Amino acid sequence: MSVTEITESRQYLTFKLGNEVFATDVAKVREVLDFTKITEIPRTPEFMSGVINLRGSVVPVVDLRLCFEMSKTVKTRNTCIVVVEVLLENESFVIGALADSVEEVIDLEPDQIQPPPRIGTRIRTDFIKGMGKRESEFIMILDIDRVFSAEELVAVRGVESIKTAA
Repeated sequence: MSVTEITESRQYLTFKLGNEVFATDVAKVREVLDFTKITEIPRTPEFMSGVINLRGSVVPVVDLRLCFEMSKTVKTRNTCIVVVEVLLENESFVIGALADSVEEVIDLEPDQIQPPPRIGTRIRTDFIKGMGKRESEFIMILDIDRVFSAEELVAVRGVESIKTAA
């Protein structure tokens, strides 16, 4: 969905990675969890932190900071896991994403959202739905279904099928 397709006010969950504020449509968010024990899985991509037990279900957890080529997430008292629903080839699955902190749920009107910046062809920005403006601050609105490449999502989906006793 592009910015031009956003014609009504929407709610977004905002969260921080480093000093940057990101947002995703609340309709894609299942829940926000306090940081919990993550079971590491050998031989998975670096951005895969591991899996958690979410009420008996195995949920893969990714480090969003690594996905955005930032330094690895360092656990603090504000670190949390944002559990989202992602689409891959018309199939929905649940994934946890580490965030440095969750800020709030905000309403953004269509006129508060600008198209993502065009930075040339070498830098991938297709996962940015738009740039929300709140007061003097910009918020990167993520298209959570496009944050990961198809190959990355296949790796995450593979981890989802692992059965653990956690």
